[in-house]
Amino acid sequence: MGELILIRHGETEWSRSGQHTSWTDLPLTELGERQARALVPLLAEREIGLTLVSPYLRARRTAELAGLTEPRETPDLREWDYGAYEGITTVEIRRTRPDWNLWTDGVAPGPEEHPGESPKEVGDRADRILAEVRAAASRLGEADIALVAHSHFLRVLTARYLRLTPASGELFQLATGAVSRLGTEHGKPVVTALNMALPERLFNAID
Repeated sequence: MGELILIRHGETEWSRSGQHTSWTDLPLTELGERQARALVPLLAEREIGLTLVSPYLRARRTAELAGLTEPRETPDLREWDYGAYEGITTVEIRRTRPDWNLWTDGVAPGPEEHPGESPKEVGDRADRILAEVRAAASRLGEADIALVAHSHFLRVLTARYLRLTPASGELFQLATGAVSRLGTEHGKPVVTALNMALPERLFNAID
């Protein structure tokens, strides 16, 4: 297998304000669309044999603008279900739970259709994606596989790829509209690149 390419979607209004966003299906901002287009030259030299994308609009639009062809919507790539914390910032949550930490505490229960997820539940989804990636890699040879999804989910997936606990995703910050890569060195899983993005001052060159 080649490398596993992780792409966090471009900016939305809530990613800019720091509001937790899982099922709320927000579009990209104008900057978010520019961030997504700026991924084209970063991906152009990669041989991508398969693209899996979260079903949410912000991820699908990012994949489209980044020039990724025939992306396959994959429900397990959706963002961490934040339950009652949907649309709420960490600062607001800590007014009543000063020591709250998403990575160890999870979220408060939300409505019936969005009850929230524990770190372990998100880790289980990440493990399913990684199993799907491994199965696909056996037929793709040295081609890369791209995942277009969301910050917290991709951070958990990175931790699980490295054989760490889901809570270890706290160690990996992923910027909007950026590319990271996971690969191997001497047969061991490693991070080969983190938060690659075209500088904003160069955006006009590709618009």
